[in-house]
Amino acid sequence: MSRPPCPRALTVLARWLLGTMLVTWRYLWQTTPLHRTDVREEDERIRPPRLPDAAAGDTVQRAEDGRGPLFHRVFRVRIAEADVDGPRLLEHVCRHFEHFVPSEVVGIRAGELRAQGLDVADELLVEMPGPWNGPVRVVRRDRESLHLVTLRGHMEAGQVQFRAHTDGDLLVFEIELWARAATRLVHVLYSHLRVAKEIQLNMWVRFCLSAVKISGGRLVDGVHIHTRRLSPPPRAARKR
Repeated sequence: MSRPPCPRALTVLARWLLGTMLVTWRYLWQTTPLHRTDVREEDERIRPPRLPDAAAGDTVQRAEDGRGPLFHRVFRVRIAEADVDGPRLLEHVCRHFEHFVPSEVVGIRAGELRAQGLDVADELLVEMPGPWNGPVRVVRRDRESLHLVTLRGHMEAGQVQFRAHTDGDLLVFEIELWARAATRLVHVLYSHLRVAKEIQLNMWVRFCLSAVKISGGRLVDGVHIHTRRLSPPPRAARKR
């Protein structure tokens, strides 16, 4: 005789279902301009950067461990009249990562962080709808960037970087990702049905808009999203 689902599991499931509907509704009706480009490209220079030796380990899920094509995506916003500079905005990301994601549907779990927030070797668990939980580890952090790698159990295999810097009178915030589907199922949902891809897009758009809000400035010319699809890494790369 099987056990009935525990109350916490039912609560989490209900929150995810309601949150997904709410986030989807807001996404469909948002007025923020989204400038999207999606191209197929074979430029080796845009493959994932080499990870530091400290990032090696059985739990790390590199892009070459995934399935299907490699997606390189850049989300970018330009902010006018910001109250903070790049390092200050990045510091806020590291200290309060949970404030940047859509809390209706995404939960952030982290261990006890140091005073400076996320730093090298720290791990986060991003709880998303369905079987989408995403464990990640910090592999680099400096004044203007935060670099994470996916761990075993994540729906994707790859890396993500957050950057913030000034460009003239504007503050620029960017999220750059290199990712492949971690399993065949995710590959179908991501590459063919586009379900997982749109969930990811919605989350990172919200992240960028949260960065604008927290900076105290105003968005200039919407959110720019550039997606490039590459062939799977060559076999030699997968064995590294």
